[in-house]
Amino acid sequence: MAVKIVTDSTSDIPAEIAKELGITVAPLVVLFGRESFKDHVDITTEEFYHRLAKDSIHPTTTQPKPHVFVNIYQELLSQNNEILVIVISSKLAGVFRSASNAVKIVEGKGRIEVIDSKLATLSLGLVVIEAAKMAQNGMSLSEISAAVKAILPNSNTIVAFDTLKYLSRGGRIGKAQVMLGSRLSVKPVLTLKDGEVSPVTRLRSMSAAADYLYNQVSGIKKIRALGVSHATTPDAANALMQRLGALYPQEKIYRSSVSTVLGAHTGPNALSVSFIEEK
Repeated sequence: MAVKIVTDSTSDIPAEIAKELGITVAPLVVLFGRESFKDHVDITTEEFYHRLAKDSIHPTTTQPKPHVFVNIYQELLSQNNEILVIVISSKLAGVFRSASNAVKIVEGKGRIEVIDSKLATLSLGLVVIEAAKMAQNGMSLSEISAAVKAILPNSNTIVAFDTLKYLSRGGRIGKAQVMLGSRLSVKPVLTLKDGEVSPVTRLRSMSAAADYLYNQVSGIKKIRALGVSHATTPDAANALMQRLGALYPQEKIYRSSVSTVLGAHTGPNALSVSFIEEK
């Protein structure tokens, strides 16, 4: 009996990696007024950020409804699989609730476990990728679940923002509220603590922010997995990856674009590093 891994689109896992590892990704939804788009399905990141810059309507976001997960579960269970679901922090979105409610609907049809990662973006993605590799290696649901729960506390994302106005509008700003009074030229750097947004520092430019991200990774003694994400600046992401290649094999560094749903909160120009420390 195989174990299948399910996550949501805020994990920012590159599509080719998800396909290669057999990861099922449930899309969240971004809305411009009455128009709704499934993340990475009905709208590309390029289309989204272009519209974000030009449209007078600020986008909102919502989690998949339970029936989306029900359909995923039924399909995977029909193939005699067990399922491990790893989703974005419940303090940032309602995906954990939807995924858990869906389990109740298909109760009795097979084993399903849902984990609130307390993570987002590629830090969630890296954990999901690790889980999928374990599944491919034949580990049981209980073994993978225990291993995932062990590495979650060692997983994190550090994000440099060009502005906090989008995060503030979306109501996900958490403890970073204290940074809203910063001068416009200051670039805030945030992380996740206990599943919610938390301030780290302020810097004078995105170039300085990229240096900061590099330095944070350089302080890690042993890296299990590493990734770089960007919203609208692929050149900056590539440059950071090249620098990080001195610390960790560059060919093993994952690179992704910030999903449309997360982009509604990060805005353009955001740059991040995500990592799992090896303890």
